[in-house]
Amino acid sequence: MQVIEIKDDASFEAVASRVMGRDESGGDAGTDPAKLDAARAIVEAVRDRGDAAVAEFTERFDKVSLTPEQFEVTPAEIDAAFDRVDSVTLQALERAHENVSTFHGKNLRQSWEETYPDGSVIGQRLTPVESVGLYVPGGTAFYPSSVLMNIVPARVAGVRDIVMVSPPSFEGGIHPLVLAAARLAGASRVFRVGGAQSIAALAYGTNRVPAVLKIAGPGNIYVTLAKRLISSLCDIDKEAGPSEVVVVADAHADPNCVALELLAQAEHDPDARAMFVTDSADCLARVQQAIAKHVQTLGRADIIRKALDNFGVAYVVRSIEEGARLTNLIAPEHLSIQTRDPRAVFNLIPNAGCAILGGDTSVAVGDYYAGPNHILPTGRRARFASPLTAEDFRKVTSVISFTKERMKAVGPDIIRLAQAEKLDAHARAVEIRQ
Repeated sequence: MQVIEIKDDASFEAVASRVMGRDESGGDAGTDPAKLDAARAIVEAVRDRGDAAVAEFTERFDKVSLTPEQFEVTPAEIDAAFDRVDSVTLQALERAHENVSTFHGKNLRQSWEETYPDGSVIGQRLTPVESVGLYVPGGTAFYPSSVLMNIVPARVAGVRDIVMVSPPSFEGGIHPLVLAAARLAGASRVFRVGGAQSIAALAYGTNRVPAVLKIAGPGNIYVTLAKRLISSLCDIDKEAGPSEVVVVADAHADPNCVALELLAQAEHDPDARAMFVTDSADCLARVQQAIAKHVQTLGRADIIRKALDNFGVAYVVRSIEEGARLTNLIAPEHLSIQTRDPRAVFNLIPNAGCAILGGDTSVAVGDYYAGPNHILPTGRRARFASPLTAEDFRKVTSVISFTKERMKAVGPDIIRLAQAEKLDAHARAVEIRQ
């Protein structure tokens, strides 16, 4: 990890400028013209040639040869996958599903109407989006947890048609645990296609893959760019950058707990961002020792080392308060606060996707089990964006019904405003009702 020490106001401002100047996508790939052109070529090919292009790109990128008839995972295949999962793992998945469902059920707003004494009505009606396509990544690892975090909020919101797509990266198909999670969470249909081609297929529709009204779920840079390219055709959740964590710790922190949070984030992929903020040089030294010890025994050590070499950084600040200011500028996806008073530090950091308070709680609790979504804003988007929730799969219709009496009472105001904007037809539409 790179170590950056903040010794004075000038060095803080230099670090802050660097943080704020970071590409909003979370990495240079977000604006790489070559990657954008490649994603555009895939999207346009699927738009023009449908299933044939999806099959072509699946063979090229995933090294799996599928006919269009093989894109969809059959109910029998899903049932067979469900039966392959050991009962202990399945029970843990079921408990996680219950937690996620309960949490997102508490998030739903209700439709409402207000009736005035004269009988006029204003209000809002909330209804689910009718169909969604949910992307579950599956490159170097498989993610049943992402299945729950994608599908459960949509199901809680009342979405009728939930289409899941995921790359055929496990024995030419989708990992049994991922399929079991899809059945448990309530996917309507599942397709063994991934990458930018699956996003284009969901947006435009093919003979085999249905078009949907919204696409959600994180993926690699090509998935992200494909979502950007089709966002005028159907809604998307957000563009996702590399996974990231900031661990804020003081001298009271357990160095092993700090180190493992950084390592857990780094093991996602070589682009993952593991960041450490501390006011204690001694804490940093002990964390560095713990990282060196633990990484030797981890299965994805090569990926971890690349991530830490490329994007790992430790900031040594003059105080935890200054560390909180810096962290707020970073606006991390995951925030782990391991200090003597984590709540006080949390209150200084409004910009974070998910905050884990205290050294006794791991970020993995949120990734897998607690209930809040692990699909979070990345690349400093936590300054203005939120985790994926059931509300993201619903839409609002405004409701207005005025009586003749109210139209006459408020008509002059509306006419005056319309005339001020020189919109005569608007004014006349009200005048005729006076």
